[in-house]
Amino acid sequence: MSRVIGILLLVGGTALLVGGYFASQSVEESLRTFLGFAFTKETLWFLIGGAAAFVGGLFILMGRR
Repeated sequence: MSRVIGILLLVGGTALLVGGYFASQSVEESLRTFLGFAFTKETLWFLIGGAAAFVGGLFILMGRR
């Protein structure tokens, strides 16, 4: 059961990271970065949540070996 959860976290984390990457490449984000501002909150949550889920999934999958 934990293997399934680990795989789901890995896949979900990857999807969030890809979504965050594409959101960071939008025109709005490019303009904000050019003007010296940080990413929007939504983009940061996609990137942080995706990284956390991905790492959590890796720990779950590697912990069972």
